[in-house]
Amino acid sequence: MKIEQTPINDLVIIEPAVFGDERGYFFEAYSQTKMEAVGINITFVQDNQSFSKKGTLRGLHYQNPPYAQTKLVRVLEGEIIDVAVDLRKDSPTYGESFSVKLTAENKKQLLVPQGFAHGFSVLSETAVVLYKCDQFYNKASEGGIRYDDPSLNIDWGMDLKDAIVSEKDQVLPFMEVCNSLF
Repeated sequence: MKIEQTPINDLVIIEPAVFGDERGYFFEAYSQTKMEAVGINITFVQDNQSFSKKGTLRGLHYQNPPYAQTKLVRVLEGEIIDVAVDLRKDSPTYGESFSVKLTAENKKQLLVPQGFAHGFSVLSETAVVLYKCDQFYNKASEGGIRYDDPSLNIDWGMDLKDAIVSEKDQVLPFMEVCNSLF
């Protein structure tokens, strides 16, 4: 397992060791022992999976404490641009975003810690995304930021006028007035 630190502290890309032969491939998508060996001590309690078609944009979502979630995101089918925004007010990278292309082919995963908003856009015809969470969903603690917030200047890899966005995500507040408690 290879751990790559991003420019934002605590936000890391995890690349598993893939073993392939004429039959196909095998890899450990998650190993608590290996994660703990590199200093990542998280107990996941819930797996979520989504299916989306090309042009779908989901996010940017988070849950406030005490139900804040760490997410380990990977793509089972297709290709996405995965985005995290640092909401930790005491962080030197507060308000900065990071994006990475996650695909079924590259098998990379993004570990999004508590204190970040998260979202993704679908680049392939369809995509199946799986993410592990260390807290259960709690509707009362959910929050979000507009995907097209000009202060974030996120490149979603698509023309936003063509994006398929839920009504809920279209009316999220801009970062400067979001209800983040981090």
